[in-house]
Amino acid sequence: ILKKGGSAIDATIAVQMVLTLVEPQSSGIGGGNFLLHWDNSQQMLATFDGRETAPSAANSELFFDQKTGKPLKWIDAVVGGRSVGVPGVLASLEKAHLKYGKLPWATLFEPAIKLAQEGFVVSARLEKLLGMNFNPGIRSLPEINHYFFPNGESVKAGDILVNKKLAKVFGSIAKEGSEVFYKGWIAKKIIEKIKHAKQNPGLLSLQDLANYQAKERPAVCGAYHEYNVCGMSTPSSGGIAVIQILGQLEKFNLNQYAPNSLEAIHLFSQSSRLAFADRNRYVADSDFVSVPVKGLIDSTYLSQRAALIALNKDMGKAVAGNPQGALPQTDDSAIERASTSHISIIDKNGNAVSMTTSIENGFGSALMVEGFILNNQLTDFSLSPEKNGLLVANRVQANKRPRSSMAPTMVFNKDGSLKLILGSPGGSRIVNYVAQRIIGILDWQLDPQAAANLANVTNRNKVTTIESSSNLESLKNELEKMGHTVVVKDLNSGLQIIEINKTGLVGGTDPRREGLVLAL
Repeated sequence: ILKKGGSAIDATIAVQMVLTLVEPQSSGIGGGNFLLHWDNSQQMLATFDGRETAPSAANSELFFDQKTGKPLKWIDAVVGGRSVGVPGVLASLEKAHLKYGKLPWATLFEPAIKLAQEGFVVSARLEKLLGMNFNPGIRSLPEINHYFFPNGESVKAGDILVNKKLAKVFGSIAKEGSEVFYKGWIAKKIIEKIKHAKQNPGLLSLQDLANYQAKERPAVCGAYHEYNVCGMSTPSSGGIAVIQILGQLEKFNLNQYAPNSLEAIHLFSQSSRLAFADRNRYVADSDFVSVPVKGLIDSTYLSQRAALIALNKDMGKAVAGNPQGALPQTDDSAIERASTSHISIIDKNGNAVSMTTSIENGFGSALMVEGFILNNQLTDFSLSPEKNGLLVANRVQANKRPRSSMAPTMVFNKDGSLKLILGSPGGSRIVNYVAQRIIGILDWQLDPQAAANLANVTNRNKVTTIESSSNLESLKNELEKMGHTVVVKDLNSGLQIIEINKTGLVGGTDPRREGLVLAL
């Protein structure tokens, strides 16, 4: 698409359509996205919110067991129609294309249509994820089971998988735009599937689809050293939390420590504890609840929070702070799964896109409609609306968007020029993956590939998790001496990074997932 003269947005649309086909476990037109766009000629950053919305018929007890009157277990709420929110990917991409696209909309669907009709090569990762059987709906719901388990056996790496139904869907959207998805024959198929789901029939209506609007929102930005770090504001917590982590660490001058040294990992984990404490209490869809965004990223507030960090002792579970504008609320512990895609793109004119896109859990709700999988994003809400007499900000409400940790990010130089385009999949750990790479590049002077290669460390205000089979395992005993509870496990990030420097463009892609650095 770029070779044809397409813009960064054009290329992003083509990539998302292909990913709907070849990476169906992670993202697609049945899901939602957050997109940052840098208009280089106008020197302007825009963000597009394609997050899913709850049904207009939903209330705070959407995920209650009608027999017991108590919230369902997360795994029991995922599969079927109740967890599906109105997909926002197509609406947001079309909205962005109207402003920043160059090539005709229909042209951008041609590669995906061809691949769907002729078949694509099944990846080793797709085979592996099917074999893990972590989404119970894959084997229990007929359409998705037939597609991935023809003749009762899973598709294998190297197999050719054809999806003619999806080719037809793409053909209609290419010709008629997103309207056919939200108001036409595809919308009817979506609602029919949700309402008559074998498990957990849902409440979404044709009117909910027809009423959906992608939203262009102001970016949230904060200073780190001489740089300006920008990301998505609410309903994402990603941009706010990344800025908080960095802002709280600024006074510690991480450039004095070696990359991923004991001291750096400790400080990073403590700052992350503080950010997640605030995130879990305050961040939700600000169209429905008051979120103290300015207070959360205020430099004075971040300095006060940073004072809680000790150089050689884990603080234990951090308590949410009291930023300016905060209202009394209680903490939320909604679960976010790691099945997501990220794309970073820059075109010849310097226009750039950072987009994180997801159907939430691996294979989403497991409801397959005309060759694509519907999301289960509504389980990103708190399944319980209150605790100890206080409301949870991220509770279910009609037409509300669930909180997300997706953190597409751009970093700008002191003169306002673009320096970094990055993001990652990884559920709520996305916040850590992105913040760690910004530190890697800005503080430790790593190139994007070396930064992507860094062993992962996360702390979501519970335990300090370090990546298995990495050099961080040698730090486990020392961290435990500092009071950390340490867990060693796979941390499956999927970073895609572009750096713009004095000599040109440098890319880095995460070795833990599929991904390539490509340039014209």
